Amino acid sequence: EGDKKHKIYYGGIFRMNETGGFKSLFPHSIIDAPSSRIASQIYQGLLKMNQRTLKIENCLANKVEISEDGKVYTFSLHDSVYFHNDDCFPNSKGRKLTANDVKYSFDMLCSNNLENALFELFKDKVVGANDYYESTVKKDPLAGGVYGITVLDELTLKIELNKAYSFFSKILTHHACYIFPKEAYEKYGSDMRTNCVGTGAFMIDKIKEGTQLRLIKNQNYWETDDNGNRLPYLDIIKITFSKDKKTEMHNFNLGNLDLIWRLPVDEMSSVLVSLAEAKKGGNPEFRYQQKNSLAVQYYSFLHNSEIFKNKDIRMAFNLAIDREKLVRYTLQGEGIPAIHGLVPNFNGYDNSSIKGFDFNPEKARKLLKDAGYNTGSDLPEITLQVNEDDANIMLAESIQKMLEENLGVKIKIDVIQFSALIESFLHGRTDFWRTSWVADYPDAHSFLSLFYGKNVPKDKSSASYANPSRFINEAFDNYFEKAIES
Repeated sequence: EGDKKHKIYYGGIFRMNETGGFKSLFPHSIIDAPSSRIASQIYQGLLKMNQRTLKIENCLANKVEISEDGKVYTFSLHDSVYFHNDDCFPNSKGRKLTANDVKYSFDMLCSNNLENALFELFKDKVVGANDYYESTVKKDPLAGGVYGITVLDELTLKIELNKAYSFFSKILTHHACYIFPKEAYEKYGSDMRTNCVGTGAFMIDKIKEGTQLRLIKNQNYWETDDNGNRLPYLDIIKITFSKDKKTEMHNFNLGNLDLIWRLPVDEMSSVLVSLAEAKKGGNPEFRYQQKNSLAVQYYSFLHNSEIFKNKDIRMAFNLAIDREKLVRYTLQGEGIPAIHGLVPNFNGYDNSSIKGFDFNPEKARKLLKDAGYNTGSDLPEITLQVNEDDANIMLAESIQKMLEENLGVKIKIDVIQFSALIESFLHGRTDFWRTSWVADYPDAHSFLSLFYGKNVPKDKSSASYANPSRFINEAFDNYFEKAIES
């Protein structure tokens, strides 16, 4: 198949590795990158993000109309989309997608249940979202679900917003807005963590927890390429879960993997002629791709903990860490020092005028004294939790050394599985941890919402999904809310 210029080859297997295991593949529970990458092959939403341009494109929605005041979105669905064949359907045959499925998925996104970690995406924004959530807390769900989400006919849905939000279309590309059928949740419930039923190009075939996951081609997939050839081209995607980057690199060199994320820092010189030459195509055996990502690696404090509730201590730690040295030497140039705040620079957001933290150990020591500690050795030993990854451990050790040299603070490093780390910081069980944030959509809102105080649960024992550091600052919240409305 295919035209003369672009011959299409069908079949084959694509092999890759994730050094971190997935936590959950259920759309409303996904809070980590490996889970998101896998689920994106299985599920789809109304809209999607063009991976090259980051522009919003239609996906399950064939047509989108937005009212002049920006508060009403009307979606017309494609009439040729079917869910995967699955035992949750009669005769195990996937049925056609309808607007009722979108309504069901979005109502559940606005409900209080153990599988839903992402209500904040619709909270305060969609008309009736908060009311429906509260009704599910009281275990008396409002009849009709979220009243701002309305099914007009089998293929048409309307969403009403409390205000116009310029980034709402971007929110709809989020994995939490993937669509799934009622039948699947009624059959599998929390087991939708691995029992996935979507409309995507691939379906789960086999899972061996912690070892590998195998996706197979959805034979009834609805999309075609620009030349009318049916998608996908591949038959199988095989994902292994090997935590050791050196083992991963070894398998790549043996030809057992087609792609790896991030080269091990200490292996770069043996793989690449040099990083600069590799970027210019100096490694004909491999294709090396480097792009600035909409992501940040950061270390977070629990703001209501006994130690880090003191702002002076938090600032002292910040000023005692040399970010440029970490990037230049520990990461061998793989990264950009975050000296202009947490939000990276990207098209549509210029962070150059933002004043972040400099390296200033003298001021850091003064702040520590202001906090009541003559030296960092007066502080109790602090544990830094990081997930298993060579680069994470190397960075943690460098930060450990800087904090001891510049402040006298003793840091103990606790290396644990990523899933365990997530549970630890979400429930406020650790005071100091390493994590990362990959933007859900290309807007500063995706990063800054991590610090919106109204996303912190009142119950300290409850999981704080949207704001795990539990940072609360009235001035920040006011600016954040004004920025949303502008």
